[in-house]
Amino acid sequence: MTIRKIQNSFPQLLGQIIILIFTALLEVLAINMFLNPNHIFTGGFTGISQLLSLASERLFGFQINTGVFILISSVTIGLFGWKLVGSRFTILSTANSVLTSLFIVYFPVINIAQNVLLASLFSGVLMGIATGLSMRFGLSTGGMDIIAMIVQKKTGRSVGVISNTINVSIVLVAGVFIGWPNALYTLIGIFATGQVIDTIYTGQQKLTAFIVTDKATELTKALQNELVRGITILPSVGAYSHQPSSTLFMVISRVELYDMEQIVREIDPHAFINIVSTVSINGLWLDSDHQASLKKGR
Repeated sequence: MTIRKIQNSFPQLLGQIIILIFTALLEVLAINMFLNPNHIFTGGFTGISQLLSLASERLFGFQINTGVFILISSVTIGLFGWKLVGSRFTILSTANSVLTSLFIVYFPVINIAQNVLLASLFSGVLMGIATGLSMRFGLSTGGMDIIAMIVQKKTGRSVGVISNTINVSIVLVAGVFIGWPNALYTLIGIFATGQVIDTIYTGQQKLTAFIVTDKATELTKALQNELVRGITILPSVGAYSHQPSSTLFMVISRVELYDMEQIVREIDPHAFINIVSTVSINGLWLDSDHQASLKKGR
């Protein structure tokens, strides 16, 4: 790796680490101050970890902290996602889960809401912000988020919808352990989480990118190698500078936006990027399976 690439990637990595710590704190606030004190659950592997923690107390007479089960599940899912999602993504996501599990163990449990409905809503919002921010910055809160990311890339379905579908089973099990009223509050929290995720991170959305650059050939090659997207190169001239340039026109999915921006910034830090929402597309659109087959064929 060249010195320039290291310099370009360090601020990105530092920003991701800051987001990682911030989202871990949001999760701990949701779990230790809203969920656990009010005996309600969240979705994903965090919710499963809560159920296992409660089950350990009911079945064995002593309670294993939720953070311990989150740690075990995060490492397991991290190994699973290593090959399917990518090494850096998996490492940072697993680090988020490990940090969250440690925070849960050592942070005090305080009941702030004193009301089950408020607890379910506020915990859902906090968990949704944590997950949405993580995904928007190329990270994940681990566990179910890694699985949801894989399915989203394969199908184009909303991450929030996928998570809500999977979490129905958690609500049913929670109803047996804590009673159906609290299970319904759990459902409210999970629904709130899904809505916030889709507000912050709309992975199913298609976007159109216009990239004005002086390095069209180099940038086009890099984008096609990483994203396997069709690109139209339009000749352009700046109205202010009157200097010739090229405008790259391409349609991407929301999940590819972060990677696209990093590739452009690495090759041409002075490139101008304009992103607009795409209402509909007609013609050839490569899904993840076709992209993977094209990459292997190179």
